[in-house]
Amino acid sequence: MPSAGASERVGVIDVGSNSIRLVVFDGLKRSPLALFNEKVLCGLGRGLERTRRLHPEGVVQGLENMRRFVQLARLMGVGRLDVLATAAVREALDGPDFVAAVEQQCGTAVRVITGLEEAALSAAGVLSGIPDAEGVMGDLGGGSVELVPLQAGQAGEGISLPLGPLRLADAAQDSPKKAREIVDAGLARVGWLSQHRGRNLYLVGGAWRALARIHMDRIGYPLHVIHHYALDGTTADAFLRELAKTSRKGLEKLTGVSRRRLDSIPNAALLLGRLVDAMAPARVVFSATGLREGHVFAALDPAGRALDPLLAACRSIAARGRRFGAGGDDLVCWTDLLFADDPPALRRLRHAAALLSDSAWNEHPDYRAEQAFLGTLRLAHGGIDHRGRLLIATMLHARYGGDAKAAVLAPYARLASDGERLWAQAVGLALRVGYTVSGGSPAALARARLETIDGGIRLSLTRADEVMAGEAVRRRLDALGRTLGRPAAVAFSEQAGRA
Repeated sequence: MPSAGASERVGVIDVGSNSIRLVVFDGLKRSPLALFNEKVLCGLGRGLERTRRLHPEGVVQGLENMRRFVQLARLMGVGRLDVLATAAVREALDGPDFVAAVEQQCGTAVRVITGLEEAALSAAGVLSGIPDAEGVMGDLGGGSVELVPLQAGQAGEGISLPLGPLRLADAAQDSPKKAREIVDAGLARVGWLSQHRGRNLYLVGGAWRALARIHMDRIGYPLHVIHHYALDGTTADAFLRELAKTSRKGLEKLTGVSRRRLDSIPNAALLLGRLVDAMAPARVVFSATGLREGHVFAALDPAGRALDPLLAACRSIAARGRRFGAGGDDLVCWTDLLFADDPPALRRLRHAAALLSDSAWNEHPDYRAEQAFLGTLRLAHGGIDHRGRLLIATMLHARYGGDAKAAVLAPYARLASDGERLWAQAVGLALRVGYTVSGGSPAALARARLETIDGGIRLSLTRADEVMAGEAVRRRLDALGRTLGRPAAVAFSEQAGRA
């Protein structure tokens, strides 16, 4: 039986040219959690360029999996289920027949979106996970690629081009030279592309994400999180040129890429290479959020869309596991005096860590710090780059008493500078002092004050609270002082409260 909150769940079935995917989110919210995410590679758009019809085997497989996905969504108690069909279905002569069959067999409406709608939703998805994205969004599906300019948190008018790997393979007939000519002719239609030279290129789509996995494996990158994985433009160009020379046998040896995805890799790499040539981007940034997340994001009211996705996600996580009254908002304010020089971007990370700072209490004590570190590092949410992930995870590791030289930290050190990691360690230790002196009670936390004074660190308590300055508090305050290279002491006064 579905749970009591199941009716809040939102399901999206994305019927693409290459795959059909069902994602069930935990609600219509700023940073929804994907409770279920499954795709099947049906290849509906295979042969579309030649026949103008959906692939017959893909239709059979597609209908079978649509029935399964809709039934699964109903069993999960999904309150809202939206079915979106993209390039192959909207362009095939028998696309309306497929839609009618789905609606008749599954008892659910299908929305066939236009190329411009697809572009807008994919851009919304990128902005939902990377709110400060500036440059161009590219979403590569099996049958089309959508390009949209992004500026100041807003998406401009995009374009949809029939250049997906399946379509390109049909049109070029296995000729790399012809494929390149087709791609160049298509990109020539995007008159505004050259205006974005030197800006960032944000990528969505399974085939392009596969390229990210290949590059991660090639350089031994420690964090296998696609969202916000980034290459500078020069590195991306060199990688794509090298990949273009790789034979089919060489591609088959690549790890992290399914055999069914391999067929799309050469044309996906070709298209990306031509985009990189046209834009000379400062960075190529991969996004895990796209059309499906954009569909949910677009359904929010303006206030919901304006929320910080990282902090919204952390609040949701905290609400599920927090034990006591003191929360992240109390704790980040409590640490503000000590870290008064933090710019807004660092305070945001400190705020996220404060929100998550009671999320690992139910882990085994011997593994609590390690679990807090790894779990935070691999959060299934956007709104944060890999450097930010490491810094927040380092704060949580220290907050739970983890050793700064612990082996679990070492593989990820390259993601941030020594100074940044030292700062994160100090933040975590300050949060640890806060929990120790207050026991998680908002009232007790409000009666203590942590600040920098005369070059040292002072924890101020009232005379009435002298008993709260126990051995554990002093020991953890000393650890914070050593990390910051400052003497630390407890002081007492007659007056309660924070300044």
